[in-house]
Amino acid sequence: MSTMVEDPSSKLPAQTQMHHPGVEAEIEGPKPQYYSDKYVPAGKLEGKVAIVTGGDSGIGRSVCVLFAAEGAEAVILVYKAAEEDVDGDLTVKEIERVSKGKCKAKAIRTDLGSDDNCKNVVDTVIKEFGRIDVLVNNASEQFYKENIEEIEPEQLERTFRSNIFSMFFLTRHAVKHMKEGSCIINTTSVTAFQGAPMLLDYSSTKGAILAFTRGLALQLVKRGIRVNGVAPGPIWTPFIPASFPAEQTEGGKWGTEMVPMGRVGQPFECGTAYVFLASQDSSYFTGQVLHPNGGSVVNA
Repeated sequence: MSTMVEDPSSKLPAQTQMHHPGVEAEIEGPKPQYYSDKYVPAGKLEGKVAIVTGGDSGIGRSVCVLFAAEGAEAVILVYKAAEEDVDGDLTVKEIERVSKGKCKAKAIRTDLGSDDNCKNVVDTVIKEFGRIDVLVNNASEQFYKENIEEIEPEQLERTFRSNIFSMFFLTRHAVKHMKEGSCIINTTSVTAFQGAPMLLDYSSTKGAILAFTRGLALQLVKRGIRVNGVAPGPIWTPFIPASFPAEQTEGGKWGTEMVPMGRVGQPFECGTAYVFLASQDSSYFTGQVLHPNGGSVVNA
């Protein structure tokens, strides 16, 4: 029996991108796998309205498409893109394809590092759909630097604004409209648990997201809103060529050498974790983190 994912590692050529956080359409070699037609939906998110940040590509795209396949009423993807935006359009088309036109797809391009922009996103969603059932805080950026001396204040602020400020901003506006039974899912990272010397500011934000997830879960538990996280390991997304040196992408070197499975993961292998956390299958989960990371034991 064939698996639902393909290992892209050995087929990945050396490559880099100048865009942040990356453009999936410009990837050379095998594209990230965000869905599998062998996946069997079960209506787990029937009628739900979900916001997914960073939903144009990578893990975010997988989450959007899987939510649509699982019967979501609407999926709103929010993202920051390069001037030539093709990734967001493809995600919208895939949402419509897997749901056979039943799921409403809406794409919003904006910089979530601004509180005003986050409020505008929430206001737009509420005006059009009337509620928010699931909020996935997934958007982030990372920059490869070998020494702390290389991390300029401007980069530090940009990384924190993109990765953790955005979660505070968007969540504080969204939660006003979320009712009992709603849920929030935050993307942290294996780097929050293991550290990452070449991604010092990025891994610091992911540690902050971990604390944010646990604290917010305790704050919202009496309101019946669950808050959990996902901490991916090395996953093949446009994030990688946009932030690592070209030689690190060849053969999936940045990931294959750090995990017991000896390969990089696919966005689809993370996306299913978000489906679980967004559905009633995880009704006894809050303040927890799932670890699709290829076998790295983080004891957390």
